[in-house]
Amino acid sequence: MRNHYMLRQRSTRLGGIALMAGMTLLASACASTTSGSTTLEGTAGSPSASSTDSAEAHGRVAISYPGGISVLDSKTLEVVKKFDSEEFTRLNAAGDGRHVIVTTKAGFQLLDTVEPKLTELVVDATAAGHVVRHAGKTVLFDDGTGTTTILKTDALAKAEGALPEAQTYKADSAHHGVSIVLEDGKLLTTLGDKSSRSGAIALESHGDHWDKVAESKECPGIHGEGTAADEAVIFGCEDGALLYHHGKFEKFTAPDKYGRMGNAFVSETSPIVVGDYKTDPDAEGYLLNSVALIDTDQHTFNVVKLPEAVQYTFRDVARGPGDLAYILSTNGSIHVLDPKDGKIVNEFPVIKAWEGPADWQDAHPAIVVNGNIAYVTEPTANTVHSVDLTTGKITASSKLDVVPNEIAITLGTH
Repeated sequence: MRNHYMLRQRSTRLGGIALMAGMTLLASACASTTSGSTTLEGTAGSPSASSTDSAEAHGRVAISYPGGISVLDSKTLEVVKKFDSEEFTRLNAAGDGRHVIVTTKAGFQLLDTVEPKLTELVVDATAAGHVVRHAGKTVLFDDGTGTTTILKTDALAKAEGALPEAQTYKADSAHHGVSIVLEDGKLLTTLGDKSSRSGAIALESHGDHWDKVAESKECPGIHGEGTAADEAVIFGCEDGALLYHHGKFEKFTAPDKYGRMGNAFVSETSPIVVGDYKTDPDAEGYLLNSVALIDTDQHTFNVVKLPEAVQYTFRDVARGPGDLAYILSTNGSIHVLDPKDGKIVNEFPVIKAWEGPADWQDAHPAIVVNGNIAYVTEPTANTVHSVDLTTGKITASSKLDVVPNEIAITLGTH
C-alpha cells in the first residue's frame, strides 16, 4: 500500500484573476521604454510585419547589461529594441518561442521578444531563481520562499494582459533550489533550508495535496538539473550527482572527496550528461578545467581533465549538433567535446583570449545554442557573435554600445 502523507503546503490552482492579483506592476525603472529604443524596420517601438514574422520564425536574442536589456535579431544581431532594467538581471528562455524570463527584485518578469516589449506580467518572488523548461511546462523557483510555480509553456506564448493558470507547491523551508515537472506530471524538487541542501523529492499531485513518490538525501549542496534521453533527470551534488529515472533516485559518487557538479548540460536525445566539475572548494575564481560525464544508460560517472588551454565557467558550455558539447574557453576558442569518450574533436577560434571573473555576476563570455548556431558574447569588445557549429565560421557579429552580460535565446514559434 502506498504511503500517503499530507504536506503542510497545498497545491493551489491560480486562475487568471487570482494570478493577476499577485502580479507586480513595476516602477518606471523596470518598465519598458521607448527612449533610446531602435527597431530594424518601421518606427521606434513598432516593428514591421516582416520583422515580427522573422522573429516568430527564427527567434531572437536577448542580452542583459548593467541597467538594461537589448533584444537582437537572431540573423543579423542588430539591436531591435532596448529596455531599462536593473543593474544585474538574469535571463532565461521561457520555452514558448516568444518570451524571455527576466529575474528582477520583483520576481519573474516576461520579456516579449516578438513585440518586442518588457511586459508588466510578473510572477511574484522574493528571490527569483532557477527557470526550468520541460515537458510543456515552465517551472519557476523562488529561493526566498521555496515556492515552485508551474506554468503551461504554450499558454505563456498567448499571455496578454494576464498570466496563464498556474499550479504552485511550497517547500517546507526556503532554500536555493530548483524544480522540474515530468511528462507524467510528477514534480521533482530540491530539499534544503537557508543553511544547507541535502537532496530531492519526487511528488505526485492529488488535488489539494501532494504525495511522496520517492526521496533521496544523498546529494549535499544539490544544485542545478538537466534532463537527458528517456527523461533521465540529473542533479548536481558536492560529491557527485543524483539521478532520478523510472521512479527511483540513484546516487553517483564522484571519484574525488570533494567533486562538485553544479550544472548539467544535456541533450534530450543523448543519455550522457556533461557536468561542470570542481575538486577544490577553496579555489579562487570560477574557472574550471575538468568535466563530469554521466552515462544515465550505463549508470557511470567519469571525470575527464581537459587540455590545459580549455578553461571555462558555468556560462561556457552548451550542447549542440551531434549531441556534442561545445566549450567556450579562455583562449577564445570553442572546443568541441565528444561526451562518449571525453575527447576534444575540434576547435573553432571565435573571440580574443579572456580572463575568468572575480565574481560570478561579472560580465564574461557566454555561449548559448539554437540548432546549429551558437551565440557568443565578448564583453571586453562589447560584441556578440553567431557561429555555425557545423563549420566553425562566424556568421554575424554585432558591436554594441553596452557590455553584454547574460544571454538568452527564443527559438521561434514556427
